[in-house]
Amino acid sequence: MTSSTPANRGTLLVLNGPNLNLLGTREPGIYGSATLSDVEQLTTAAAGAAGFSTTCLQSNHEGALVDAIHAARGTAVGIIINAGAYTHTSVALRDAISAVELPAVEVHISNIHQREEFRHHSYLSAVCSTVIVGAGVHGYALAVSALDNMLD
Repeated sequence: MTSSTPANRGTLLVLNGPNLNLLGTREPGIYGSATLSDVEQLTTAAAGAAGFSTTCLQSNHEGALVDAIHAARGTAVGIIINAGAYTHTSVALRDAISAVELPAVEVHISNIHQREEFRHHSYLSAVCSTVIVGAGVHGYALAVSALDNMLD
């Protein structure tokens, strides 16, 4: 888990799920050439410009993501989540996001609606304030902007 310097508006939890540690080398035709480090730097810079700090975590383990969401209660003001494949399978992540009652933005680098049928359904969308799909890694900056507006 990496953290940026605290800002006065609070912390945004930035979660990335399974296989996102392979960004930059995994299917660059779909996900682009930016690495997870690039994504975290971009998100942290956007958050800093809006007066937020970030805590970034990537895990290939569903329980670690659930634990991070639970820990965000009382320590973060919002969540940005790209749950990867767990988007389409995890009731546990959906319930965790719902339980902590923090504004959350679901992000997908690719347009999941232009991909395989099984990727069209998200368990998270119904409990997230905003869903951003197909904007590439810039979607993370858009997620910061959406939370900035919600938390204003």
